[in-house]
Amino acid sequence: MRTRTVELAVGAFMLIGLVAIIFLALRVSGLSMQSPDETYRVYGKFENIGGLTVRAKVTMAGVTIGRVSDIYLDKEDFVGVVEMDIYDSVSNLSTDTSAAILTAGLLGEKYIGLTQGAELDNLTDGSEIYNTQSAMVLEDLIAKFLVGQVSSDDP
Repeated sequence: MRTRTVELAVGAFMLIGLVAIIFLALRVSGLSMQSPDETYRVYGKFENIGGLTVRAKVTMAGVTIGRVSDIYLDKEDFVGVVEMDIYDSVSNLSTDTSAAILTAGLLGEKYIGLTQGAELDNLTDGSEIYNTQSAMVLEDLIAKFLVGQVSSDDP
């Protein structure tokens, strides 16, 4: 009888541990079991998305206001199109809002940072953000630095 009690206690402890690991994995990855808030979709075209992924954060002033829902190539302009789902609670973004692909830390995750404009008209579902800034790619910066060094040595 005592052995069975110990086995049940160990089993319950293992089950609680497994649930805790799953919960922590969901929290760290940014996934959630909750239904998403009501959103509206806006688009941005970037010359280089530089490692941005679907489900990346969309932030304004450091606060998450949405998620990236899709990324694809515009076959006419040959630029990356990013679809962003913005929470309805942030429905007052002006039409001249700017979007930049930023990096959290030196080699961290990519996310989109929005900066509010001054126009009176607001973005609506299906609107496009025209003022965009592509990601800075570390390899491109190093290449530009090296080429700049080599060309400055030449007479």
